[in-house]
Amino acid sequence: MSRTVVKAAANEDWDLLVSFFPGNWRELAASTGALKGLRKDKSPENLLRTLLIHLGCGHSLRETVVRARQANLADLSDVALLKRLRKSRDWLYALCVELFREHGFVVSNSGGLQVRAFDATTVHEPGRTGSLWRLHYSVNLPSLGCDFFKLTATKGRGTGESFTHFPIRPGDYVLGDRGYSTAIGIQHVAAGGGYVTVRVNTRSLLLETEAGRRFDLLASVETLLRPGPVGSWRVRTVARTGPPVAGRICAVRKTDEAIEVAHRKIRRTARRKGKRVQPETLRFARYVIIFTTYPAEEFPAAEVLEWYRLRWQVELVFKRFKSLAQLGHLPKHDETSAQAWLYGKLLVALLVEKVVRHARTISPWGYDVATRPDSQPVA
Repeated sequence: MSRTVVKAAANEDWDLLVSFFPGNWRELAASTGALKGLRKDKSPENLLRTLLIHLGCGHSLRETVVRARQANLADLSDVALLKRLRKSRDWLYALCVELFREHGFVVSNSGGLQVRAFDATTVHEPGRTGSLWRLHYSVNLPSLGCDFFKLTATKGRGTGESFTHFPIRPGDYVLGDRGYSTAIGIQHVAAGGGYVTVRVNTRSLLLETEAGRRFDLLASVETLLRPGPVGSWRVRTVARTGPPVAGRICAVRKTDEAIEVAHRKIRRTARRKGKRVQPETLRFARYVIIFTTYPAEEFPAAEVLEWYRLRWQVELVFKRFKSLAQLGHLPKHDETSAQAWLYGKLLVALLVEKVVRHARTISPWGYDVATRPDSQPVA
């Protein structure tokens, strides 16, 4: 679906696409140095259009320069385009920040908590024999800067989602989904001086009470009989090696509608895999259950859930990013160009989100006729 949407957008008039850009996108090109060293008219339009051929349509660097030359957008080599991508890193990042602001996220570079959201996705290099990689990346909140990324294989020991892939700094406040819910990963964050909030995977994370007895997670959360009240229990992780990590379980019951949606998803997945649904799985699905080591005196249970909720809101956008990350070539041998590629992919994802959101609210053609300038075809 995402590939179709992106290609459809590429075939629309350029001015229509521009209407979805942040209002100051041209100024950002100049202030971030993206136009520095650019020959001829230093056109931010032509530069961004060329980059979007590569980032949005998934064409290789070589194919991109051929298409850009045919469309009279740019006359450069694939090596020169890679250099231009590197110089555009800060511009692409700034455009992402502006579009995130439009989503309602408070984006700031000011000091405060070092909150980092971790995630991973797979990236397939172009071609029938292209390699499949897993991309692990960390995003600062609320500044939305990518502060770390790493490529691993998709198969083999130590290649799955784990906090252990990431360097942890003292004072980091880490957010992760249930794929990161393991005792060894939580130990890694704690050993680095960080704090963690992670969605509980009831199969991979074992817990015990502070006294060392088994903690009955299901019986505890089922004391929450209706949506609204937040439950909190002091626990610690159980690991085969290493010391236990003390923390809290924070949980809230879902609404009946949300429970029904979760149950349908579980049953659908089970049918697809030919498995039976365990009654315990359906009971756990009624709750959002979080394990956290965030200090209780600074982060009450309700606030912990709000922090995870923020991560989930950002995750909705990254879900689009994950699907778009399958398109195109990742310049993995150079840190700057890889970061620029990541920001460019995220920019395309955010633009797709905005186009879809706009089309759903302005019927039937998806844009405001009164504010649209004369059309200009896109290459």
